Amino acid sequence: MREISARRDIVQAWQKVNDDHQSTEELLLLAEEEKDTSVGEDLNADAEKLEKEISRLEFQRMLGNPEDSKDAILTIHPGAGGTESQDWAQMLMRMYQRWFERQGFTSEILDFQAGDEAGIKSVSIEVTGDYAYGYLKAEAGVHRLVRISPFDANKRRHTSFASVFVYPEIDNPTEIDVDEKDLRIDTYRASGAGGQHVNKTSSAVRITHIPTGIVVQCQNERSQHRNKEAAMKMLMAHLYQKKLEEEQAERDKLENTKKEIAWGSQIRSYVFQPYNMVKDHRTNIETSDVHSVMDGDLNDFIEAYLMMG
Repeated sequence: MREISARRDIVQAWQKVNDDHQSTEELLLLAEEEKDTSVGEDLNADAEKLEKEISRLEFQRMLGNPEDSKDAILTIHPGAGGTESQDWAQMLMRMYQRWFERQGFTSEILDFQAGDEAGIKSVSIEVTGDYAYGYLKAEAGVHRLVRISPFDANKRRHTSFASVFVYPEIDNPTEIDVDEKDLRIDTYRASGAGGQHVNKTSSAVRITHIPTGIVVQCQNERSQHRNKEAAMKMLMAHLYQKKLEEEQAERDKLENTKKEIAWGSQIRSYVFQPYNMVKDHRTNIETSDVHSVMDGDLNDFIEAYLMMG
């Protein structure tokens, strides 16, 4: 039903554009025949509106892969650098949460591990919305921060890294065949804030997929059962992404993309000092409005990257 609805929306959107185009064209021809110049402003406004809608639909057409329309799981991990990198990872988490709000997406934190002093050691977020994965796949890669560290008493400039991974969430678990024998499921006591319950029960769950070595964990829920469900959801998303990458590698289509999401390559730099600039190294799109970007204004970067494809 979800796929039917999505396809119906696409057809109806293009039909409306076609109808608007015909109406504008007819009005233009009529105005030319009667030498009526009074409708010039209206025609210009209609043409601009039509052009914007066609551009929007053309961009949406770029998200044509079957997985693009799916919900997504976004994970953030700090690089080497201790507290500074962990703080940067949390700044990225806030940036993406603001972007979710701007897009009208909903999000839920599946797993959150706080840093020792500040920031985060890792976070996994489930993102729900139309084409969530299609948009967010543009964000996968290493993000670099340059700033004067608030954690350095000598006020020196530091460079920090954090890695963002994005996985499509699968609607139908039967798309991925997982043998229970291939799973090692461990339970342990959750860490961090949470009151007495956290310290008394082994509600946190860690699942290892033995054939691939993929490890996922969840400790956010009070119930071990719900933590296991969330961890399985993350595992399925990881395995689905792995399946996609293997299929794409066979066709030799996305080898470059595979390299871009590796730890060793940075996709974007965020410079706070000695000047303000955010630059995407794949598209060369840049802006000096660092504050807007950190407040979730990411569409220029995302759209430019997707248009490259």
